Amino acid sequence: MEGNPLWSRRGFLGMGAGVLGAAGLAACGDGSGSSPKAPVAEVPQALLDAAASLKGTSMGMLSQKLYSTAANEALDASIRKFASATGTTIENSLVQADSGDVVAKIHAEVEGGVARDLAFMTDSRFVAQFHALGDLEDVTDVVTALTAVYGEPCAEAKNFCVFDGKWFAIPYHFIGIGSFLRKDWMQEKGITPKDVYTWEELRDLCLAISDPAKRRFGWGMTVNRSGDGNGMIEALINSYGGAIASNDGRKVTFDTPETVQAVTFLGDVYTNPKYKTMLPPGVDSWTDTSNNENWLAGVLGYTRNSFSVYADSKTKKNPVYGNTHVFSDCIGPATDKSLLLGQSQGFVVFKGAKNGALAKVLAQYLVSAPALVGVAKEAPGLAMPAWEKVWDADPFFSGGDPAFPMLRTMSQQPLPLPTKNGLSFPQKASAGQQAVVAAYVLTDMMQQVVQGTAPAQAVTAAHAKMVQIFAQQGLPQ
Repeated sequence: MEGNPLWSRRGFLGMGAGVLGAAGLAACGDGSGSSPKAPVAEVPQALLDAAASLKGTSMGMLSQKLYSTAANEALDASIRKFASATGTTIENSLVQADSGDVVAKIHAEVEGGVARDLAFMTDSRFVAQFHALGDLEDVTDVVTALTAVYGEPCAEAKNFCVFDGKWFAIPYHFIGIGSFLRKDWMQEKGITPKDVYTWEELRDLCLAISDPAKRRFGWGMTVNRSGDGNGMIEALINSYGGAIASNDGRKVTFDTPETVQAVTFLGDVYTNPKYKTMLPPGVDSWTDTSNNENWLAGVLGYTRNSFSVYADSKTKKNPVYGNTHVFSDCIGPATDKSLLLGQSQGFVVFKGAKNGALAKVLAQYLVSAPALVGVAKEAPGLAMPAWEKVWDADPFFSGGDPAFPMLRTMSQQPLPLPTKNGLSFPQKASAGQQAVVAAYVLTDMMQQVVQGTAPAQAVTAAHAKMVQIFAQQGLPQ
């Protein structure tokens, strides 16, 4: 790497402390492994030069916990390498994003002047909320420099990280999201896997491959409070032509016939005795790790998840991996193709950051292929490149797994994706929508339906709660 002229000092001349120019950012993947004993990628000279004046300083970082201990350790190793090479001190702490109060806690830290300098958080779930609270610094300078070398960032990030033409989060890595079926169970029943299913087809398939006597339960999703439950419910409603809000993200539009139709369908899955045999024991009280654990235990026929569950099955050599059929989200009455966008983790610099300059240099190192590949190998599909040219910078990203091409297509697909009734996804990033999801309004609504509330009544009540939450976020209805 030292001989690569793209890592020269010229990369950041005239650019301001902490932000490299285009020439200083190119990636040079070495294909190295990510085990604790494997060497961690050297910090390029251009970044060392950018951080030279910051030697002896310190900063704090907050990392959204990945569902892979080895991936978290690989990230820590890259951070330690950077800190050692730059003569700085960096404290990295993990945060559980599905606690429901993570935004409120971090906002209080920002207001109290004790927030970490840098954090990465899922863009479609959190960035709009932090921006609406005034917690974030403008990082357009960093994104502009990265774009000049790495090409375009993942498509959905342009919607969830940009406000009034300015970037408030730096795309870090793309999070694959997918649906997973047990293809061996399907083959035993003479069912050929497909790449596209309607929700009704999926429900019937899950019933067909279930066999409680063999501990085989087809439908591996919960509507209890969880990030996965939220994601599944919202995706299904969107495919039926419903949405929490209007396309501009400002007006609650939840209470519609399309939403009621979707909620009726999903409620029937959990309440109709016909489908009882495909529901795992205790599914009504599952938390966010439950479908992961049950999938890896080999008792589920279908689940919908970030690629954490897929990554675990591959890295731990679980036989489930070889029997997994990966496909995108199901389609509904309002869609001809999946609305699945994936997500990305974005680096944010908090207002009042004591060492924002160092935070920006560290972010530029961590998005590069040499620093990211170690994390990606421990979490294949869960931590993929967020930048077009990083995909080609290490052979692991282009050929490390049969599912990777689908994820690359998802990350770079033209957006927005339309529905037949005028919705388009992604909708404009909305603090109201993100706060509604974080408050588990969707899962609470479905729990009411499971307990006997009529779907139309539950939708109307959820709509009323959403109106209150939007008002609290500065979006009165």
